[in-house]
Amino acid sequence: MSNCENYRSGGQVLVDALRINGVERAFCVPGESYLAVLDALHDVQDQIDLVVCRQEGGAAYMAEAYGKLTGKPGICMVTRGPGATNASVGVHTAYQDSTPMILFIGQVARDQIEREAFQEVDYRRMFGQMAKWVVQIDDAARIPELVNQAFQRAINGRPGPVVVALPEDMLTDRVQVQDARPAQRVEAAPAPQALEALQQLLAKAERPLLIAGGGGWTAEAVADLKTFVHTQNIPLAASFRCQDLFDNTDSHYAGDLGLAAGPVLVEAVRQADLLIVVGARLGEMTTGGYALVDIPVPKQALVHVHASAEEIGRVYQPTVGINAGPGSFLREVNRLPAVRPQAFDDWTRSLNSGYLGNFDTPRSPGEVQMSEVIAWLNAHLPADSILTCGAGNYTGWVHRGYQHRRFRTLLGPTNGSMGYGVPAAVAAKLTYPERTVVAFAGDGCFLMNGQELATAAHYDARLITLVINNGMYGTIRMHQERNYPGRVSGTELHNPDFAALARAYGLHGETVTRTEDFVASFERCQASGKPALIEIQVDPEALTPRMTLSQIRDKALQAQR
Repeated sequence: MSNCENYRSGGQVLVDALRINGVERAFCVPGESYLAVLDALHDVQDQIDLVVCRQEGGAAYMAEAYGKLTGKPGICMVTRGPGATNASVGVHTAYQDSTPMILFIGQVARDQIEREAFQEVDYRRMFGQMAKWVVQIDDAARIPELVNQAFQRAINGRPGPVVVALPEDMLTDRVQVQDARPAQRVEAAPAPQALEALQQLLAKAERPLLIAGGGGWTAEAVADLKTFVHTQNIPLAASFRCQDLFDNTDSHYAGDLGLAAGPVLVEAVRQADLLIVVGARLGEMTTGGYALVDIPVPKQALVHVHASAEEIGRVYQPTVGINAGPGSFLREVNRLPAVRPQAFDDWTRSLNSGYLGNFDTPRSPGEVQMSEVIAWLNAHLPADSILTCGAGNYTGWVHRGYQHRRFRTLLGPTNGSMGYGVPAAVAAKLTYPERTVVAFAGDGCFLMNGQELATAAHYDARLITLVINNGMYGTIRMHQERNYPGRVSGTELHNPDFAALARAYGLHGETVTRTEDFVASFERCQASGKPALIEIQVDPEALTPRMTLSQIRDKALQAQR
């Protein structure tokens, strides 16, 4: 008969599985449905840092940002029902961004399932198309097996989120079970004949373009990417919100294919005769609404490299499909000699010139010039600074004017999710407290998860938040003026004093109404010794870096005449 001292609760077995898989931090909003897990975490406080957040959406964003930064699954724990639905925004972000993440959800007791018990939801149905895998653990003895599988799925192939439901009575069951070993990374390698085909395409190409993006990147893969680009002397463009995969000051950089893509780069994608896509899915934002590359057969020769075989040929039929992660592909392709690098000098130089020319923007209406604010940050922030943002027109200035020089210095959701910037910055500052972290948010974006400033204050995460306030949901207003000019409906906002709100949370708060006041304000934030926020009040007319609100409206009205 086994000694009862060898028995552990389901909560203890789960926490032991987290420790075995190297989990050092988890983000949560507590709930009665997983009290046994919280109790087990009490005994390992020196090993797993539990960050208590103020809303499950913020907690899930923090876990997603941690997964992006580290390449390890971000861990989020929430309660059943409303807790899970709140957290779903972070799961969707992790799925579209290919970020490893595991969401643990407390669930109703097993004997209450299918009764619509208090806060009951079937998570397999709820998250079915939003996660790589959804599982409910009904037997505590299977926790090591199924949690190991959750980690395996989150980190391998195309990285992504996994959802694990935990019935509360299962977590209090006591079982005797052997722990599993840590999950292992398994990376597919490119076939030799595929690399040979790539070499042959490069030998015939006149206008090649490499597009890098997606998940699964490491610092080593980023270094190998630079080697490949320089060896072959080809231009590189980043997919939407993946600018930190390549030094933006490098002479081979052509810019990013996102909402702020320059006209030279957009035309270059159309004119390229060879696209080498490494890691990116070629989604809607990167392809200009699927307009830059023909579906299903592109006119450009297409080499699509992706860790998931299911992504190759999903939208675009490649000339050569290579099922491999960025790391294994670049390691192998760099063993091959340069094909004809001298032939691409003018092409590469012209695309880089186009990228640099995209920095020029006309003066905006009002006393604050966001282009000058971003230019100052670009010139003065340390190269390893981390910038975060959510969604909104304010991101156009950030993406157009800031040059990322190091890997993992940009955290922005490719699914265009609002409210991401602040919680992502909290996670970034907790992960790398020695690095400068700046969160960007619009006034609408900020108030979706701005309460996580309380989390920043709680843990002394000394980020600096810049709230760009124009009194409206700017992106929607832009589309509104383009499609229904002059008919404003549902996009106006009434805002609080954001600096005063920050001070109420215990932060340092400032308000900037003129460009010339920004630098001193930012420096006071840096010297404050606490998390800080600057509200930047911009003219509502300054809707985009290149066009004012009135210009957008007038153009739409002229088109209707």
